Amino acid sequence: MNSQPTTIPAYLAQLRVALAGADPALVQDALYDAEEYLRSELAENPGKSEAEVIAAVAGSYGAPEEVADIYRDTEVTVQTALRTPPSPPRKSWLGRFFGIATEPRTYAALFYMVLALATGIFYFTWVVAGISMSAGLAVLIIGVPFVILYFGSVRVLSLVEGRIVEVMLGERMPRRPLYAVRGRPWPQRIKDMFLDPRTWSTQLYFLAMLPLGIVYFTMVVTGLAVSAGLIAAPFLAMFGYPDAITLDGIGVSFQDAPWSWPIVFAAGVAMLFACLHLVRLIANWHGQLAKHLLVKAAQYA
Repeated sequence: MNSQPTTIPAYLAQLRVALAGADPALVQDALYDAEEYLRSELAENPGKSEAEVIAAVAGSYGAPEEVADIYRDTEVTVQTALRTPPSPPRKSWLGRFFGIATEPRTYAALFYMVLALATGIFYFTWVVAGISMSAGLAVLIIGVPFVILYFGSVRVLSLVEGRIVEVMLGERMPRRPLYAVRGRPWPQRIKDMFLDPRTWSTQLYFLAMLPLGIVYFTMVVTGLAVSAGLIAAPFLAMFGYPDAITLDGIGVSFQDAPWSWPIVFAAGVAMLFACLHLVRLIANWHGQLAKHLLVKAAQYA
């Protein structure tokens, strides 16, 4: 059993150990909340030492092991409440194939992949401009504050992107800023920020979002457009618009082959649902990528 902590860093260290094996995003939230609470209690009791304040709040806030258990239980409750009710189990492969259209998470992932182009352009521009200006201003006196401000903005954007990923892709991401040891001199805290692997992995993620956003947007738009074209082609031909669909300026006519209409329609439907399955697959992969680059790299002792 761990001894009673007498300092805030010791309390947070024990809390981190007690949360070993938990989701990294949950660990980040718990550390931030605990530090905020302990420091607010310390500020409200200026006549008491740090050890006395920690001993006093152990009964109200809880020991590190108790706080860890509370966070684990709360996480299960919250995730159960927020999780979309599961669809009825489908035994046939046809039911599983077409049932994806009834899942709300499918459309959230679809929207994220379309949105990724805009966010990718913004993130890429921000990082490239920030690094370029930081390097150019580093030789000036105003360069140091600018570099600190830039890296601070990267952490803020990381938190924003994490919330977008959690809401749309369903991957648990931090809801609090990154925990940082306070009370250290500013030069040491700046050094910690530069040595934090997450500072650089976050920028790598932002740079990768541009090519990923282009691929996601192109795949979704192309897949949906081709699927919709194949589904609509037989009906257009039926109502006298055989050349309504064109490929490279050449009209594709089904007027003289009515026997192919059901085949074309079925191919369009199959392609549409295959595209939705691919969207879900990529969304799950992207959620893991975001978790690895935006969260896991920061969880070091």
